[in-house]
This record gives sequence, C-alpha cells and structure tokens, in this order.
Amino acid sequence: MMRVFLSGATGYIGSAVVDALVRAGHQVTCLVRNPEKAAVAGRLGGRPVVGDLSEPASFEKAAAEQDGYIHAAEEALPRRCAVDRVAIDTLIAAARHGASTGAATDRFLVYTSGIWVLGSTRQPATEDAPVNPAEVVAWRPAHEQLVLAAAGSGVRTCVVRPGIVCGGARGIIGDLIRDASNGLVRIVGSGENHWPVVYDRDLADLFVRLSSRADASGIYHATGESDERVNDIVEAIAAQVKTSPQIRRMPLEEARAKMGARAAALALDQIVRSPRARALGWSPAFRSITGGAAVLLEEWRSGRA
Repeated sequence: MMRVFLSGATGYIGSAVVDALVRAGHQVTCLVRNPEKAAVAGRLGGRPVVGDLSEPASFEKAAAEQDGYIHAAEEALPRRCAVDRVAIDTLIAAARHGASTGAATDRFLVYTSGIWVLGSTRQPATEDAPVNPAEVVAWRPAHEQLVLAAAGSGVRTCVVRPGIVCGGARGIIGDLIRDASNGLVRIVGSGENHWPVVYDRDLADLFVRLSSRADASGIYHATGESDERVNDIVEAIAAQVKTSPQIRRMPLEEARAKMGARAAALALDQIVRSPRARALGWSPAFRSITGGAAVLLEEWRSGRA
C-alpha cells in the first residue's frame, strides 16, 4: 500500500485518480478547498484535508508523511501559473524531506501537464518531441522542467501530458455533448484539425502505474492514438442526440474574441503518440470517440464525474 497525497482530488482528472488509487488498495490524502469538497473526496474513498495550494502552511503537515505526490489541481486564471509554481515547490520540498528520512523507496512526484504544450504537430509527436506551447499554456514547459530537474537523491519525478479528456459529465468533450443536446455546437476553425483524446479512467490507470513503478520517470503522453478530426468527433456525438444539432464553424479570430487564448489551443492540429506510457504496459481500453460516443452520452446523462 502506498500513501499518496493528491491535489485537485475532486476535479475532473483528480476524481478519477482517487477512484483508481483506492481501487488499487492505496491510501489517498486529498487536498480540497472546503468542507463540501471534503465530503465528495470522502465519498470517493479518500482522506480529505481542507487547504489552499497558494498557502503551503495549510497542507504541509498532511503532505509530510506521504510516499508520493500527484499534482492534478489547476487554479483558475489569472492565478494559475503562480499558484502552480507554489504547489510544485512545496511538493518537491515535501518529497525531498521524506527522502532524507532514509525511506526504503524513492519518494515520487507526478505532475499533470497537457498536450497543448506541443503546439501543432507536423509528425506524430512522441514524448521527446520539442515543445511549442499554445499561448494559454505558455508557462507550462518551465514548470515541467522544474519537476523533472527535481529528480535525484531519493526523489523520482514524472510529467503526464494527457490528451483531451473524455468521460463523465465534465471537460471539453462533456461540453460538446451538452451543446449538441441543446441544439448548437460551435467548432473553432474548419474542424479538420485532430484532437488526441484519452478516457478519464484510462488516464487514471496511467497515474497509478507511474506512482507504483520504481522505474517510471520523465515525460509520458496519454492518448488513445485514434487520430480523430474534430469534425468526426462532433458528428459522432451529434448522431447520438435526439435532434440533430446545428454545427457552426467559427473563424479563429471570432473565437479568440469570445474565448481568448483558449480558442487557438482548441484549433491546434495534433497527432500524438504515447510510446513511453505503453512501454509500462498501459493500454487504453477506450480508444476513440467515434467508436464510443454512445457510451460517453450515457455517462454524461448519468452525471458520472
């Protein structure tokens, strides 16, 4: 059994990770913002601690006696970059302190990044591909490097770059299902760009593997490798709802005016591969939205998130 400290435990990714860790028999200490979220974490099987990532004193004690750390929280803009940096520094310090006590195994830190740091990819991008981040995540590569540079002296570190996450009622794909159900889906650009996707439960399985494998370190991509175009994804979802929705394609500049820098990230054309994750035995059970749209719609309806 591992003792794992998890930030963002009731978030989209974090809640799936709690469930996977608990099912695997591990003890999960969940950092949450308030008593309401503490109750959610408790129902998931975690041990909640109420605190704030921007205030390390609120959770340092709880983090001190852990075997490892998974940072899956994402602060709202405009504090996202600054709070993320504080969280990384605090968790690295906790891991180093734990390692200095003479632990039999390395302390680990798994950091959640994302494929938008790659920018558009001319060729299928593996974990060693150069980064060219979209504006909305321009700060992420530096934080990835902080985590990777912390490895050594009894600490091992991993960076996970998930594709666009699907499953349940939240996230970008959940929003598309909601929009389709409401009769209007907006696509940024032509829709001919590719979105690498990953199912939330498959992603959570990778986090468990990285936490438990002493040989796991460095960068890991997490995608189903189905190479689906946005048009294919939207059409598959539209085919599942009762009334066929209107599909509107917005020029990028119009989308920027409405959505800010996130619009350009949604317009990225990305084909991403995950060879390092697959070398660990990770094999996504859910590969494509075009093949699994009916399942996703049922999950969205039932509100599994």
